[in-house]
Amino acid sequence: MNASTTPPAAEKAAYVNQMFAGIAHRYDLVNRLMTGGQDVGWRREVVDLCRLPAGGRLLDVGTGTGDIAYEAKSTHRDAEVIGCDFTFEMMDVGRRKRAKQSPRIRSGGRQDSVEFVQGDGLRLPFADGYFDAVTSGFLLRNVIDVDTCLAEQRRVTRPGGRIVCLETSPPPPTFLEPTLRFYMLRVIPVVGQLFATG
Repeated sequence: MNASTTPPAAEKAAYVNQMFAGIAHRYDLVNRLMTGGQDVGWRREVVDLCRLPAGGRLLDVGTGTGDIAYEAKSTHRDAEVIGCDFTFEMMDVGRRKRAKQSPRIRSGGRQDSVEFVQGDGLRLPFADGYFDAVTSGFLLRNVIDVDTCLAEQRRVTRPGGRIVCLETSPPPPTFLEPTLRFYMLRVIPVVGQLFATG
């Protein structure tokens, strides 16, 4: 989205939901292309930063197709991992991924699976302090009210728990800055638009 195509705040949630529903089956490919595959390592780092205790509970808000949730489950098999998103189509793609996951995740039973729950990041359908860690990836740019979204994440995180957000930002000044800026401002929007409309 840019300034000329960003809808008013009241319509943004419906717009974002419709947009992600339309690209759900291509979302993972788009992420790999737009980040040069770096998003895989970033998600791994998000899970590491959670420092999830044995048997802990992790919520991935705006889970999309479940990449962070599945990464958490692959490294913390005994954890309760829930992915929450308001776009059903994205979670549907995530559920179908389960069959392709490693045998550690595929083996059945609640302990060995990621649970998907439809919900809004501004009104999370979970009890106060339920989770040891709450994650999100590329979520904050798509919510109407960032402060409310973060407050909800804090509400459902236990005291002493961790909230880890993965977002992109402009590159720091280096000799590569012109190339990186060109990629972020010119290439990524074109790739995103191509897949969003195609």
